[in-house]
Amino acid sequence: MRALRIALAVLFTLCAATMVHAVQPDEILPDPKLEARARALSAELRCLVCQNQSIDDSDAPLARDLRLMIRERLAAGDSDAAIIDYVVSRYGEFVLLRPRFEPATWALWLTPFAVLLVGTAYLAWRRRRMGSAPLEPPLSAQEQAELAAALRKEAKDPAP
Repeated sequence: MRALRIALAVLFTLCAATMVHAVQPDEILPDPKLEARARALSAELRCLVCQNQSIDDSDAPLARDLRLMIRERLAAGDSDAAIIDYVVSRYGEFVLLRPRFEPATWALWLTPFAVLLVGTAYLAWRRRRMGSAPLEPPLSAQEQAELAAALRKEAKDPAP
């Protein structure tokens, strides 16, 4: 029981450590609504240094600069879309953790569905093909008689 408690404590600590954000206290806006918007925007933007983290989770200096820029623009009254558009115009579409659905990203968004569709069609084709042809030919009358005799013999004299 003690080992289970220790394991749960370690697991909780690891989970809590991954939920910690890199936002520093001096970055936080005094208005809770603006801060919530800043956090939401920061969660949508990729850290250009870390690449698989949002700028909200990254400790990189560039991520901090982007977080500060977002907060400055929010304080100036910019909309969320205007801030995202500004960052994308400056750093490109790669900065978005969830790319927009545009002609340039259709392949990115539609490829998983196409692969799923092709895979399902292939499996249906294989099943139909395998279902129409028997796996083994049926036993002939002579083979059925031999099998029945062998089963009767086995039932009368089981092997030790």
